[in-house]
Amino acid sequence: MMFAPLATAGEVRAAEEAYDGSLDELMERAGAAVAQVVLGRFPGSVAVVCGHGNNGGDGKVCARVLGAAGRDVTVVEGFGELGDPDVIVDALFGIGLKDAPREDAARMIERVNASGKPVVAIDIASGVDASSGEIPGAVVRAEVTVTFGSAKVGHLVSPGRGACGQIHVADIGLDVPGTEHRLVQARILDTVPAKAPSSTKYRAGAVLVVGGSRGMIGAPVLTAKAAFRADAGYVLLAAPESALPTLESLILEAVKVPLPEDSLGRLVPRAADSILEAATRADAVAIGPGLGRSEGTRELVRVLLENLTVPVVLDADALFDLDPFERRAPTILTPHAGELARLLGTDTDDIEAHRLEAVRRAAVRFGSTVLLKGPDTLVATPREGVLVCGFGRASLATAGSGDVLTGIVASFAAKGLEPSLAAAAAATAHGLASQLVEPQRGVVASDLLHGIRLALAGAGAGISPV
Repeated sequence: MMFAPLATAGEVRAAEEAYDGSLDELMERAGAAVAQVVLGRFPGSVAVVCGHGNNGGDGKVCARVLGAAGRDVTVVEGFGELGDPDVIVDALFGIGLKDAPREDAARMIERVNASGKPVVAIDIASGVDASSGEIPGAVVRAEVTVTFGSAKVGHLVSPGRGACGQIHVADIGLDVPGTEHRLVQARILDTVPAKAPSSTKYRAGAVLVVGGSRGMIGAPVLTAKAAFRADAGYVLLAAPESALPTLESLILEAVKVPLPEDSLGRLVPRAADSILEAATRADAVAIGPGLGRSEGTRELVRVLLENLTVPVVLDADALFDLDPFERRAPTILTPHAGELARLLGTDTDDIEAHRLEAVRRAAVRFGSTVLLKGPDTLVATPREGVLVCGFGRASLATAGSGDVLTGIVASFAAKGLEPSLAAAAAATAHGLASQLVEPQRGVVASDLLHGIRLALAGAGAGISPV
């Protein structure tokens, strides 16, 4: 299975309405499932903090089951005293929350967080919007969240992702069928075409990397190396002519295409002729790593977008001051939050607070596939739901990591994967590589190259994004 359902609150309600049984049955199973997680993982006394809705009902069932198992249990209702339990069960709001919690609820949430005790959230950490991952006000910080039927969007999309802790999906008989948004599984890498016995280097996927400027020549080198490690058969690297000796020493396998540059070592618009000629040998083009920013580089990107007829991946400086464009061939944008903020005319904090909405808006604005980087990498297209890739780890927070991702995306696009699939598969390989590289601390971008090979070989098949 390439994708798992990632439900919104509305989709869960529809599944509950379609359930052939009573709400009480679902509540009994849900509360018991939470109790089993508490019993198995957290010793000692328990405080179950209950709200007024169905989530509170789940909490009361949980408390009853815990009490029957011999635990010392206190049910806290009406935002009463929390006491001094060993573990807290959050049954305040569940998936129904849309707005910031009221003042009394916010104070209770603050007491829960200030207790320093482990928290098990029922369905979703209270304060997280289950349909978007947004946090409009106070929020519980859970160590574990026990949810039902399927994971929810808010579990995996930041900032909600950071509040929900480890996600445990319990089967309570609730069938959540097709969902608008989907969670990418490691099996997506099975769709990446492998080299066949009859393959040649050209038929295995040919990638052209365009980038580099004085002081930043390492970026396109990382992109080219990543394209090779992602199993491309042929890689061309087009960069400023003055960098040629450095390139020859840094990457042996790529064919170098020297390009005209200005006095500061940045590419100039007339480099387009050589790039377009080189692109006749490529199945996909990656533009931007280490490119630098000037009127000349901006004009170069514009000319290339107008004239290239193969899939294009835009990253880093190619995204700077980018205007909407029209192309018949696929285009994939790979911004981080700061780059997306510039593209949408807002600030980074706004993007991070509304990641799902922002990536969808960008996909429509540019008529392209947009990959928003992060531990919850999001892939959006103009007319489809969002794919969520949750494999990334903290080790990816290092210079050059994005250049590596660009090379993987370009390789998979060159192999013929359609844009959203290429982007999601690349984010998966990139994230799995971050988990397969040991040790986790002190990782640099070039360490990820070996991890890509392991991911494509199936070493990450047992790793879950949840």
